Amino acid sequence: EVQLVESGGGLVQAGGSLRLSCAASGFTFSVYGMMWVRQVPKKGLEWVSRIDRLGGTRYADSVEGRFTVSRDNAKNTLYLQMDSLTPEDTGVYYCAVVGDASRGPGTRVIVSS
Repeated sequence: EVQLVESGGGLVQAGGSLRLSCAASGFTFSVYGMMWVRQVPKKGLEWVSRIDRLGGTRYADSVEGRFTVSRDNAKNTLYLQMDSLTPEDTGVYYCAVVGDASRGPGTRVIVSS
């Protein structure tokens, strides 16, 4: 059973940074692509970033150059470094396995202007 637990969210001022983590268990983490998505107020679910099993990365245009996704296969953990945050980044962030519908509880990010 896929289990995902996100952490690291919080309240930050515009221009600030946060680092999100996602602890994964219940599957062989190292062989799967992983991604971050976010639930944004009034806009629904948005794809943010993905990283494949070999470390190749892709980003949504809205976060390109500001966010960095990474993974530690030894720790079964996915990360999202978020810099230069703006109020538009406010939302609940979830990690997910590419091709799987499982979701964790998410971690809330609030960026104040």
